[in-house]
Amino acid sequence: MPSGRRCTRLCLALSDRSAPAPSPPLARLPEEWAKETVRLGGRAFHGKSVFRWIMMRGISDPAQMTDLPKALREGLTASGLGPVLSVIPGTRSEDRTRKLLVRLADGATVETVLIPGVSGERRLGRGVQDEEIVDADAAAAVDDEDEEEEEGAKPEGKSYLRVTQCISTQVGCAMGCVFCASGVAGLKRNLGPDEIVAQVLAGKAELDPDERLRNIVYMGMGEPLHNYVSTARSLALLTHLDGLAISPRRITVSTSGLVPEIARLGEDFKGQIGLAISLHAADDETRTRLMPINKKYPLAKLMDALRAYPLARRRRITIEYTLVAGRNDEPAEAKKLASLLRGLPVKINLIPMNPIEASTLGPPTSARTLEFQRVLLDTGYSVFIRRRRGDDVAAACGQLALLGAKPKVRVDRG
Repeated sequence: MPSGRRCTRLCLALSDRSAPAPSPPLARLPEEWAKETVRLGGRAFHGKSVFRWIMMRGISDPAQMTDLPKALREGLTASGLGPVLSVIPGTRSEDRTRKLLVRLADGATVETVLIPGVSGERRLGRGVQDEEIVDADAAAAVDDEDEEEEEGAKPEGKSYLRVTQCISTQVGCAMGCVFCASGVAGLKRNLGPDEIVAQVLAGKAELDPDERLRNIVYMGMGEPLHNYVSTARSLALLTHLDGLAISPRRITVSTSGLVPEIARLGEDFKGQIGLAISLHAADDETRTRLMPINKKYPLAKLMDALRAYPLARRRRITIEYTLVAGRNDEPAEAKKLASLLRGLPVKINLIPMNPIEASTLGPPTSARTLEFQRVLLDTGYSVFIRRRRGDDVAAACGQLALLGAKPKVRVDRG
């Protein structure tokens, strides 16, 4: 299996083939910038400089790229290089989770969330008696076995709070899951790769001095694999060694179960990108009521896709399971889930449903949640219960909503 860095180079070539032409300025790779800077009268090596200004320093205003010739800076401005979004002052939770409202050039808005790590987290697995509820957001992006030193120089004796950023890939969502606010108004449009990457750059600019961006999870508004080309190009940009150089092991893409695109992601990125599956039920009847996509890709097809996914060494698939009171939270459902996942390298994130205005559904009691978890622990799975992070500012899982969307009261189908 190729290493993460070698795979990154391979991924660049693969996603370059699928990228739209011409790419928006913020979505260009260094070799594309080299062609553009030559076209504008500069030199090929200036292309790498432009890419670094954008991806490493978060600067998209050519006037601030002081190591470039003045004529080239003026040409870059005239050709359209500049910011693609603005950040509306966000809301900060008591636990330092921040929800940022991002306004795009056409006036559309999406949300992205910065989630600080929690100290003292412990994994729950076979033989563990502690029933501590642990945070699952960072766990969705990295296994304990994959812990590696923080990339880049770190001042001696100084430690940083690691932050996970949750980013969006669409304005709205077409999947229609009954427990999620993002799909209230349906899908408005896909985000371009420049708009996806710009969220990360904006998020980095909002970090506190004692924070560092550690993980990125494609778990915000929209279905990432429903917008595959932009998602793949953004992955290539974020992992490029001349830019942010984020390890593919620190990125997780979540999907509701689009089977062909799961296979495509595995093929293009050789299993280096983390995969999370929004499962939420262990039988087709229940899952279809909660997630209409199950009609097109039922569980048998989805499980086959997961078995075929080319996981990298020491990686596991994350199973996301939102617990909805009276719908999928019985101990018998946990037993079915354990049986369904048998033989797959997985870790399970249990997510007590966060309240949303568009639904009358809600979470089970803490006792029921722990009972569900215990059934899975007893069968040998690593299980997390997601701590509520940012729910006081509607930044928790399932609460990201389209600004101005009119909520519709939706209860469980059937």
